[in-house]
Amino acid sequence: MNIVNKTINLGNGKEITIETGKLAKQADGAVVVRVGDTMLLATAVSNKDAKEDMDFLPLTVDYREKFASTGRFPGGFLKREARPSDEEILTMRLVDRALRPLFPSDYHADTQVMIQLMSSDKENMPDQYNCFAAAAALAVSDIPFNGPVSEVRIAKKDGTYIINPTFAELEGSELDMMIAGTLDSIVMVEGEMQEVSEAEMLDAIKEAHKAIIIQCNAINELAAEVKKSLVKREYNHEKKDEALEKEIHAFAFQKCYDIAKQGLNDKAKRGELFGDVKKAYIETISEEKATENAYLISSYFKKAQKDGVRRCMLDEKIRLDGRKMDEIRHIWSEAGYLPSPHGSALFQRGETQALMTLTLGSKLDVQRKDNPLVQKEEDFILHYNFPPYSTGEARPIRGVSRREIGHGNLALRALKPMLPAKKDNPYTIRLVSEILESNGSSSMATVCAGTIALMDGGIKMKKPVSGIAMGLITDSKDYVVLSDILGDEDHLGDMDFKVTGTRDGITACQMDIKVEGLDNSMLEEALAQARTGRLHILDKIEETITEARSEYKAHVPRIETVEVPDECIGGIIGKGGETIQAIQKETSTSISIGEPNENKMAIIEVYSDDKAGLDEAMSRIKAIAFPPTAEIGETYSGKVKNIVAFGAFVEILPGIDALLHVSEIAHERVEKVEEYLKTGEIIDVKVIGKDPKNGKLKISRKVLIPKPEKKEANA
Repeated sequence: MNIVNKTINLGNGKEITIETGKLAKQADGAVVVRVGDTMLLATAVSNKDAKEDMDFLPLTVDYREKFASTGRFPGGFLKREARPSDEEILTMRLVDRALRPLFPSDYHADTQVMIQLMSSDKENMPDQYNCFAAAAALAVSDIPFNGPVSEVRIAKKDGTYIINPTFAELEGSELDMMIAGTLDSIVMVEGEMQEVSEAEMLDAIKEAHKAIIIQCNAINELAAEVKKSLVKREYNHEKKDEALEKEIHAFAFQKCYDIAKQGLNDKAKRGELFGDVKKAYIETISEEKATENAYLISSYFKKAQKDGVRRCMLDEKIRLDGRKMDEIRHIWSEAGYLPSPHGSALFQRGETQALMTLTLGSKLDVQRKDNPLVQKEEDFILHYNFPPYSTGEARPIRGVSRREIGHGNLALRALKPMLPAKKDNPYTIRLVSEILESNGSSSMATVCAGTIALMDGGIKMKKPVSGIAMGLITDSKDYVVLSDILGDEDHLGDMDFKVTGTRDGITACQMDIKVEGLDNSMLEEALAQARTGRLHILDKIEETITEARSEYKAHVPRIETVEVPDECIGGIIGKGGETIQAIQKETSTSISIGEPNENKMAIIEVYSDDKAGLDEAMSRIKAIAFPPTAEIGETYSGKVKNIVAFGAFVEILPGIDALLHVSEIAHERVEKVEEYLKTGEIIDVKVIGKDPKNGKLKISRKVLIPKPEKKEANA
């Protein structure tokens, strides 16, 4: 074995070791990254040849956290790892977005990067080392790759930046950002913040880049000692016909430029006009040439169209739909569009439309996560759905896509910091975004619709949140920053930068760069322009709804909570759960019991759409947790529970029974108790004392009944 390793320190006292040559040697490249007792194995494999007429890179990034890494069994019947969790998928996306732009544009072979967590010390967060490991695996292989690239997480606490924080260090951080970059530029940013300023966000990116440079240099040093990596494989994955490319460019470039210059605010019409240009060119050549070169004609036309549209934006400062560079599309929205959900909203910006629904549930509705590293309950859930009809397509639906998971997570992170504290909102919240139309920025429409739906449902948000997607067109000399990009502008452009926030700061962001060398001035301009657009969108939202409804909708189930000592929980649950089950069944409620806190008090939550049932359940729980005491001399209305020969047992308070002796039922002599009392009857009784021997209460009915007058004796 030719084992090579490097050790680096990012200045935080933690040593990071990368090693190759020991594991997975049949892969094209493989490395192990170790921090403390956390170890990741990353492998890279790429086929030698590409599939016929492939015009993109079929890259797959896969990340799995093995349960054995933390000494745990997987749940479920099979007891083995199955489909990836949402957290694993989100990590895959982070790595994919950092790697993909750095492969050669003409490299189209199936490529697979796999990363697995083999060991975890439960202290160091593994996801922040995934890109470092993946890029190192590519670097020590012969796969063509324009790296190195790496990624770090940055947090900020008490004014101090922390690179690659531990789980504990991340708690209470002002920001949580994952930043990827090369030696000289940033390629990807994603994170959530507590209303930080644009300047603070830029500072964090700059600070993170210092650590990224250290990691990239380590990757280069490691690769330099691996013989296989010194000569990258040769490939030819694209058919080329330079004469045909020049011919199509000469025919189509100006025509596409002129179409773009028209500024048509109609996606379908623009597509039709661009399609007509392609048809017109095909009509100028023979049928045989068109058939033989169908793939190349399509590929070269797309390139000519892209060049024409981009050049028009740079020269004319005119966008595809006629807007100015910083102009936001027309916005309209509606709160409470759907009558049955607990809250709803419609939000439309240009040709992008989102329908949002809000559902409020109890603690029983929380999402329980059981991953190797994280076991927790989430009481805020946001799901994003992107059906094919939203873009006028008909295609198979094969489960939830990685893109849908990623967009939903971004919107969740944008809104979560502005939700009220748990004491002000007892509900579990689920938002679902249905994208009904899409032409760019659907994830940002989801954020805006989410704000409106939350307020429509009576959730007292700290502040409303809006979102905007920014774009960039550059030829390395000139550039324009675009606000509120269209789908075509995203596809043809060099940047997709999503920013969400309130009037006072940024709450989340996601940025992907498709070009190298994005400098800080471009980023500053994009952030400043994004802020202006964000505030404009907030103004439009507040034209629809300015604050949360004062009351929940009438059909929203109500929740009440009570804090009880933990020693009372057993009594509330009862033997085998019989007490709590009986309360739920008889009062038509759902009851959940939280874990006791440091003060040995537990929160009990009662959830019901029946006010009387909720009140009854709360009364019964409180009676068990805080049993009332009967006072001597007080009168109570009690229920006759049982009749015996020597009297009757009466429940004078919940859980408190007392014997009404036969001598205390009436003034006259009582021979048969049944002639005076019936089981279930409510009677008034007075506590007249306690038995000194056993402390049991003595009650009387006759003292509350007027004493009959004595009849005069016969003469």
